[in-house]
Amino acid sequence: MRLIIEKDAAAVADWVAAYVVQRITMFKPTPDRPFVLGCPTGSSPLQTYKRLVQYYREGRLSFQNVVTFNMDEYVGLPRDHSESYHTFMWTNFFQHIDIKRENVHILDGNAADLEEECRLYEVKIASFGGIELFLGGIGPDGHIAFNEPGSSLSSRTRVKTLAYDTIVANSRFFGGDLNLVPKMAVTVGVGTVLDAREVLIIITGHSKAYALYKCIEEGVNHMWTVSAIQNHNNAAIGRTYIYPDTDDAC
Repeated sequence: MRLIIEKDAAAVADWVAAYVVQRITMFKPTPDRPFVLGCPTGSSPLQTYKRLVQYYREGRLSFQNVVTFNMDEYVGLPRDHSESYHTFMWTNFFQHIDIKRENVHILDGNAADLEEECRLYEVKIASFGGIELFLGGIGPDGHIAFNEPGSSLSSRTRVKTLAYDTIVANSRFFGGDLNLVPKMAVTVGVGTVLDAREVLIIITGHSKAYALYKCIEEGVNHMWTVSAIQNHNNAAIGRTYIYPDTDDAC
């Protein structure tokens, strides 16, 4: 696992976006061999998405042959709700680039059969040959996607009940009202993330400094699910990065 420290969140976003552009460009994707990108939501990747949009507008990158799979979605929240991850991704990223709608994959938290929705998501990922690069962020408790503390480190896409701390943290998006925050989500598993050829985790903000410490200074622990990236096989799969800002590293 490699740790790279940038001076602030803006510098982190610059580096990550430039790296994504480099990876896609070097991959030389085609309609028959698309670049498969795993996408997170939340505050951590937001500036990275803005930088990628800028690269597209400057004519330095096309997403025509890029396929995306998002990490997670709330259960029971309407797709067009302002806080759904469908809305987040289209508002902040997809509608500003030339990605094909059919190449965007986001879990349906309103599916009639959520377990089948999760199973088919794994099948769809496999049908594209797996994820080339999975971007990610974490919560203050070290959860990646919605793999809350205590999650199996070999888990696959499934339905998860959200931890109270996650509900509290996400209540800021729902006017501070805990009752409005969904209590369940559909999420890729830790194993799903680790199957990617490369995993790149973005960590910014003081609140996530301790989770970063637990990830890089201690062993793999299912109570800090991001620590599982220590098991990412560099030789066989690729390299794993975490990008904190300097405040986190203090």
